[in-house]
Amino acid sequence: MELLAGVHPLLPDFFGVSLLLLAAALGWWLTHRFLAEALCRYARRSAATWDDALVQFGVVSRLAQLAPAFIIYLGIDFLPGLGAAWKTGIANLTSAYMILVLTITATSLLSAGNFLYASHPKFKQRPIKGLVQLLQLLVLILGFLLFVAALLDRSPAVLLGGFGAISAVLLLVFRDTILSLVASVQLSAHDMVAVGDWIEVPQFGADGDVVDVELHTVKVQNWDKTITTIPTHRLMSDSFKNWRGMSKSGGRQIKRAIHLDISSIGFLSEVDVERFKSWVLLEQYIGEKQQSLKAYNRGLLEQYQGQATANVNLRRLTNIGTFRAYAFQYLKHHPRIHEGMTLLVRQRPPGPEGLPIELYCFTNTTDWNEYEDIQSDIFDHLLAVVPEFGLRLYQLPAGSDLVSITGRSAEAQRNRQIPLE
Repeated sequence: MELLAGVHPLLPDFFGVSLLLLAAALGWWLTHRFLAEALCRYARRSAATWDDALVQFGVVSRLAQLAPAFIIYLGIDFLPGLGAAWKTGIANLTSAYMILVLTITATSLLSAGNFLYASHPKFKQRPIKGLVQLLQLLVLILGFLLFVAALLDRSPAVLLGGFGAISAVLLLVFRDTILSLVASVQLSAHDMVAVGDWIEVPQFGADGDVVDVELHTVKVQNWDKTITTIPTHRLMSDSFKNWRGMSKSGGRQIKRAIHLDISSIGFLSEVDVERFKSWVLLEQYIGEKQQSLKAYNRGLLEQYQGQATANVNLRRLTNIGTFRAYAFQYLKHHPRIHEGMTLLVRQRPPGPEGLPIELYCFTNTTDWNEYEDIQSDIFDHLLAVVPEFGLRLYQLPAGSDLVSITGRSAEAQRNRQIPLE
């Protein structure tokens, strides 16, 4: 060093700094070439998944970046020619850089932990991504404070004292974050929403599968493949529908009505009764109903000593009741209707659109395509069989119906006119 100083006074310092930078570059190359790549090769060969996650999220490669900064931080004291100010400044820069690398590495480590948690089948339905994002935010804030403290060569406690003075402002800035944190914890604790659930949120026009649950937002892919982003805290303040229960139950509800023309409702004749007795699905119903009606009518005649012989006084089979019984038996014997769930064929209050006969049952599959096919096949058959009972389907008159009525009225009016002689 003395020989170099004789050539030029700054040459020893230049030589020392060059050696230190060369050592830092060598340390970076060794850690990347041997340590990081060796760990990556080991992770690819091992059967465990945690090491793959560390490599995937760059935890190993980021830790390797500490080597050159650490070498410079330790080696700066071996350069006696540098002044104290230079040594302090370089030490502060390397310290700040190492804090920055450690902060980013910690956030990557949290991301890797969330990936491992979400990939486990036991915890798939209880996402913690929102909580992990909050922890990452806290790590970044803490890292930023330490980074600034290292650059300024000040104690972090001094910065934290000033940080407390602006806490009210930060509460306003992170208001949505705090609300989302509370909502995220509640959603996870009560298992209300998970990735893969089918949810409906009418307030946001969302109807589809949940594809991501984050700290601030929940992303829903609608059935038209559009994406709706919902603030997490709104799922706690507003109502929404989750179809997970239907998917797990193994059955999906059919609740649809057939509207019948009320004027077509009437009693069955003896010929109709005998015809329906030959139907397999109605044979037992007709037999039991005939016995019940005969017993009632016999008791009525005995009570009034044969005076209640008018048909209006007697109970008789109706076409609407027989149709309900047929629809119930048809659903009961249908191979794609769930046997262990509610099965009803009920009459709803009549209205301007006729008399609704509602079918309430469940298919034994939750697949959407199969469900729609089963529902359509059932109503195809029942709509086609309605005329067999002497009933008419009700529908609002269309334009062609009005034209037909007008034409018939005009023709009848012409036929009533008396021709002039």
